[in-house]
Amino acid sequence: MQQTRSQVSERDGLYELDAGSDVLDSPRYNHDIAPTKVHERTWNKWHITALWVGMSICVPTYTLGGVLTAYFGLTVGEALLAILLANTVVLIPLTLNAFPGTKYGIPFPVLLRSSFGILGSNVPCLIRALVACGWFGIQTMFGGLAIHLFLGSLSADWKALGGTGEVIGFMLFWCLNLWVVLRGAESIKWLETLSAPLLVLVGAGLLVWALPNVSISELMAQPPKRPEGASVYGYFFAGLTAMVGFWATLSLNIPDFSRYAKSQKDQILGQIFGLPLTMFLFAALGVVLTAASASLVGETVSDPVSLIGHIQSPMWVALAMALIIIATLSTNTAANIVSPTNDFQNLAPKWIGRTTAVLLTGLVGLLLMGHELLKKLGWIVSEVSLESLYSNWLLGYSSLLGPIAGIMVVDYFITRKQTLDLAGLYRDDVYPAWSAAGFIAFGVPVVLTLLSLHSTAFSWFYDFGWFTGSALGGLIYYALGSLKAARAANLKPTV
Repeated sequence: MQQTRSQVSERDGLYELDAGSDVLDSPRYNHDIAPTKVHERTWNKWHITALWVGMSICVPTYTLGGVLTAYFGLTVGEALLAILLANTVVLIPLTLNAFPGTKYGIPFPVLLRSSFGILGSNVPCLIRALVACGWFGIQTMFGGLAIHLFLGSLSADWKALGGTGEVIGFMLFWCLNLWVVLRGAESIKWLETLSAPLLVLVGAGLLVWALPNVSISELMAQPPKRPEGASVYGYFFAGLTAMVGFWATLSLNIPDFSRYAKSQKDQILGQIFGLPLTMFLFAALGVVLTAASASLVGETVSDPVSLIGHIQSPMWVALAMALIIIATLSTNTAANIVSPTNDFQNLAPKWIGRTTAVLLTGLVGLLLMGHELLKKLGWIVSEVSLESLYSNWLLGYSSLLGPIAGIMVVDYFITRKQTLDLAGLYRDDVYPAWSAAGFIAFGVPVVLTLLSLHSTAFSWFYDFGWFTGSALGGLIYYALGSLKAARAANLKPTV
């Protein structure tokens, strides 16, 4: 006989839900976004390290140094410092927001029900899902190009397909990504664990190939592309904000992964070991290889897929492209499909299961890349570049996501004091449907950010968007919570 009320048990600081009919029959629950059982939390610190190595070694990371020097006017040394510092800074919200995922086994959208409301959680979820779908499309474009070059190295007929071959490669890679995620979290864990050492070896091999063709001292001495005599601080902090924005998305939905961690220690150490140094080293590799590309292949090439495609040996091209396909797959499945899959399920858990949500993620990502795919087919002509698209996303979306990160941290650690009603997160009778505090704390920084775009005096608010947004969002949420608590205390009847 099924129990009516859900029970929550605790084991070594990890909480587990034994769902009763009150939760199982709730429209806010399905099996895929349910809390993980303690025995399902199998990821140790090395699995989480491998997750971050796998996500960090990708084409966008490789191009970050170039983005910072070309778009933000930094020197090579300043760009690499900004990347290292940004990924150290982003560890703070990453580890803090991972705590409730590890303790309660809940994914990101369910955690948001505490701060934005049971129904209100869908708004920040969809904001997060949209940018993930966009990144999914961008990464799939790179993976599709790698497949095209791989097959082109084996067949002259395929190579002659040109842009059409890239579009076919895109669709093949698109299907491969969805297949991996549909197999579940364990398939992602093993993909990351097996690919991480391979990716490190690829990076080392590319460095050995490039170093004889570049002078590091000359590279570091290159003048910045900013007005002569301009202060470095504004440019540096704008670039720093953009680099924080690179993983601002994961700093929100990290509970989607930390819900599988064995302990808080494992999630903290895994993230410290896996993120900052990997991002720094692979971005540095990108700077070195881009500088060496003129000597290596006769022209400056800013992404590794195109660079390797210039190699004359079909065997080496095929091998390198196979490894890049693995690298892009390990990034894309974890960083860009898992979150929107959970986010879309949160809309209507009884109607949208994992399979439907994965396919929906794939469809949105495909539509967002429709413009680029039509360009490759030669059906439209456009000057909009993929690189400018994602470099603009980095800064703009980090400004929008910052307040959510601040609200989440304040809600869990200060307002809730690390205590959540686990069963109540899946029902309609504990947390409000919509949290006014959450939306005010989110809306004010976003409005100020948008207004600052049209004001030179307050342009700093946008340039430092993630920092200003997260700090202001957290402070407003805390102030509104304190005000509510004070009012509740004043309304208590006196004896």
